[in-house]
Amino acid sequence: MLGRSLADRHWQRRTLLSDLLLIPALLYGGLVALRRAFYRIGILRQRPLPVPVIVVGNFTVGGTGKTPLTVWLAQQLRAAGYRPGIVTRGYGGQAHGIAAVSAEADPRLFGDEPVLMARESGCPVWRGADRHATGQALLAAEPQVDLVLLDDGLQHLALARDIEIALFDERGAGNGRLLPAGPLREAPRAVDLLVRNGARCAPGELAMTLRTVGLFDLYSDAPVAPLELTGQRLHAVAGIGNPSRFFASVRALGLSCIEHALADHHDYRVDDLPIGQADVIIVTEKDAVKLRRLARLESARVVVLRVQAEAAPELMTRLIERLRILMRHG
Repeated sequence: MLGRSLADRHWQRRTLLSDLLLIPALLYGGLVALRRAFYRIGILRQRPLPVPVIVVGNFTVGGTGKTPLTVWLAQQLRAAGYRPGIVTRGYGGQAHGIAAVSAEADPRLFGDEPVLMARESGCPVWRGADRHATGQALLAAEPQVDLVLLDDGLQHLALARDIEIALFDERGAGNGRLLPAGPLREAPRAVDLLVRNGARCAPGELAMTLRTVGLFDLYSDAPVAPLELTGQRLHAVAGIGNPSRFFASVRALGLSCIEHALADHHDYRVDDLPIGQADVIIVTEKDAVKLRRLARLESARVVVLRVQAEAAPELMTRLIERLRILMRHG
C-alpha cells in the first residue's frame, strides 16, 4: 500500500508512478471482478440476516465520512421509530472473535471507530471479521433490533444486503484507477443511494456535510471557545483517513495551528504528541477515544473538535421508503 503522502500525490492525478502501477491494478481489478462474478452466479454464496441490512461504504480508500454518516443514519432511524444495530469489522482492534462494543470499551482491543459509534449512535454496536456471524450474535443478544447498519461493508459480499449506500467526498474517484495505481477499491457501480460529502453533487447524488459542533475539553467534556485559545501555541493532530479536512475545519474556526498528520487508526502513545511544544493540542473525535486511554497530560491541554454529519432530507425519505417496502414484503 502506498504511504499517505504518496497517495495524496499519485492517487489524485495520473502520474508516472500511477502509470507504472497499472499492471498490478489490472490484476487486482480482475480478481475483484472475478470474485463479484462468483457471488453473482452462486459459486460463492451470500448469507442473509433475518432483518434488513443497510450497507454504508465507499469505492475508494481513505476517510470519506462513513463513520459520521453511519452515526447520523442510526440517530435518524431511531427518531423514525426503528431500532437499528451496527455491525463493523473494527479495523485496528487487537481482540479476536465477535464482541459487543460499549462506549467505554478499549479502542486498542475493539478499534477506534466502533468505540466512537458506540459513544455517539445510541444503538448496540458489535464488531467481528465475519460480519454475518457478528450480525447473528447482535440479533441474538438484542432481539429488539429490527435492522442492521453494516459499517464499511460495500466490498464485504459474504453478507447479503438489502440497501447499499456509497459515499464519495470532495476527492471523488481521484485519478479513476484501481489500487494500487489509484484509490479505487472497485470500479464504481450502481448502488441504491449515492452520497457526496463536502462537495457539489453530480446528478443522482445526495448531499452531505460535516458540520463543526465545537471544541470540547478531552477530559471534562466542557465546551471550549476558540477565543480561549488565542495567543497560545496550538498544534493539531489527526490520525484519520483524510486529515486535510480536519485541519481545514480547525482553520475555519480562526485558529492557526502546527499540523501533524498521522496514519489512519494510529495507535497513540504519549510520545506521539507534541508535548513541550504545544500549550493546546486539538484532535479529532476518532483520535480522542484512544487518547482518553493514555495517562492524563499535564503539560498541554487537549481539545477535541467535534463534527456531525448532516445530509439532505431526501436521503432519509428515500431510505425509509425502501425500508417500508422491504418490511412489508419481508
